Amino acid sequence: MRNFAFLCSVAGAALVWGVPASAQDTNAQDDGEKIVIADFRLPPEILVSASRDGSLERDSFTGSVTVITTSQLEARQTRDIADVLRDVPGVAVAGVAGQTQIRLRGSEANHVLVLVDGIEVSDPFAGEFDIGTLAADIGARVEVLRGPQSALYGPDAIGGVIAYETASGSSLSGLAARLEGGTQGTVNGAARYGAYGNGWDASLSAVVVSTDGQPNARNGVRDIGRDSYTLAGKASLDVAEGFALRAAARFIRTEGLFNDSDFNAANPTFGFVIDSPGTRFTNEAIYALVGARAEALEGRWTHDLSVQLADITRDTFGPFGRSNSSKGDRFKASYVSAFKIAEAHKVTFAADYEVEGFRNTTPGGFAFNGRREIETVGFVGEYRYTGEAFDFSAALRHDINDLFRDATTFRVGAGYRLTDTTRIRAAAGSGVKNPGFFELYGFVDGRFIGNAALRPEKSTGWEAGLDQQLGDNASVAVTYFDSELDGEIFTTFPPPTFIATPANRTTTSQQRGVEVSLNARIADQWSLDAAYSYLDAEENGVREVRRPRHIASAALTWTAPDDAASATLVVRHNGQARDVAFTDPSFVPVRVSLDDYTLVNLNARAKLTDSLDVFARVDNLLGENYEQVFSFVSPGRSAMVGIEARF
Repeated sequence: MRNFAFLCSVAGAALVWGVPASAQDTNAQDDGEKIVIADFRLPPEILVSASRDGSLERDSFTGSVTVITTSQLEARQTRDIADVLRDVPGVAVAGVAGQTQIRLRGSEANHVLVLVDGIEVSDPFAGEFDIGTLAADIGARVEVLRGPQSALYGPDAIGGVIAYETASGSSLSGLAARLEGGTQGTVNGAARYGAYGNGWDASLSAVVVSTDGQPNARNGVRDIGRDSYTLAGKASLDVAEGFALRAAARFIRTEGLFNDSDFNAANPTFGFVIDSPGTRFTNEAIYALVGARAEALEGRWTHDLSVQLADITRDTFGPFGRSNSSKGDRFKASYVSAFKIAEAHKVTFAADYEVEGFRNTTPGGFAFNGRREIETVGFVGEYRYTGEAFDFSAALRHDINDLFRDATTFRVGAGYRLTDTTRIRAAAGSGVKNPGFFELYGFVDGRFIGNAALRPEKSTGWEAGLDQQLGDNASVAVTYFDSELDGEIFTTFPPPTFIATPANRTTTSQQRGVEVSLNARIADQWSLDAAYSYLDAEENGVREVRRPRHIASAALTWTAPDDAASATLVVRHNGQARDVAFTDPSFVPVRVSLDDYTLVNLNARAKLTDSLDVFARVDNLLGENYEQVFSFVSPGRSAMVGIEARF
């Protein structure tokens, strides 16, 4: 959300926009232990987020997708999902205490739809999800769809979709646990239990992340720590032949410290982040989903009905008590019916009913504390053709909103296999994003006033790509993309008061670029993932902030015979970028530069027994001093050691 500063510190203007990060794509499949290059002979991998019925094979998808497998999460010792997303082409991650944002292909953070076990997890108040609160469960996987997906999911997916899936009881049964500790007083733990039987499946997981942190102000000494707790579970039950029930739930609570910006015009640090004793935040979220699925005509016709809930509370505190608070909630019901006309043809109809609500619970009486809500009904039609060499897909969606004009979005794509190892693909689509509650009605005394007259942002874009298999041990993907955004919502500071307020731009924002990724098995024990992304993102000819033109990454993994040990080296380069700073007393933003930086991470793992591993890692091995957001110093070097057991 462009106005994070007002949520965390009653200060200034839009704070966290993003920092494009290094990239990596892969055609790897997950065999449960190690990465195996897809060679067109393995069983097809199913994408859960690329179609509304969740049955699309990855090799038939006509857009750009990256799947981060369980093995990859384990090999990189991922603890925060935000970290591993930095290895996906086109993904920008920018984090400060209390809010970590993601952007796809130069889009805004609230243009990315995040699904966790099928549940939409964005905060209705902010219009986006704090990806920094998503801890990695043991056995999880991630799908990242790049490009407009509003035709499938509605007004939240201009940039794409990130779908996080926890493991089922059957895919990872038994008990698994890990415990680690290290520098900055960090102690992390995770546990998971999965079980299954004749017609039923269940899993339960818990993750705790705790650290004293490091200073994040220039020349600061105050450590910015946090404690995060996650409890999640899901289950399914086959009630009768062709009829099944399912449920999923997740609870997340994060408590942490943050620093304010200095807005005393008499100080030389005006506009910079400074140590701010007594400032802290708590974020708490509850998510739940229940669903039923029925099959008819020997499985050719499926019906799926689901209901999901989200309840998110955010509080920030200053030296004198609670300073900012909000509550957001969502109720969503969906019906999806898919019919396979013939072996190669499938049509899908979906209907969504959604009510999002918001209350500004900030104390003091200067803001409206009543409930506001927006109701939306959406209808989706989707057609897919999957042939021997040619794949085609088309989707059309119409949204009826009680506050904004109705919106119709589309997506169309095609792929063609020139040979067994060469496939070309192209896709085009449109997207829409409605203003969020904070942009419409948010209020911070003397700092920010919402704008109820805002109109939705609209986007159109296209892409063309080539997927090439290089023998049995390597693959390369090249994609060019181009999109335009009309009516972009930005923060303006009109005189004479210079109080921040959002508005729609009258000019066009354009994002175009190239994504290149390589996945290779160099030798029996060595694998390499590498990527390079070029992004040209401009608003009316002016370069957009926190969007480097050049980002790159490489991950080199060594695995000992019989998987007795492994080590992974990850190098991520982030090019120079523009940013804005509020160092002028008028609060009119000043454009500054963020230096390029290169991060090096190294980890290793050794197997003690069939069920017991020890591991260690060092992040930011070279101690790079860098900023993802102006004057917010990012974490320096850290080291961890731990143990993991599976029974």
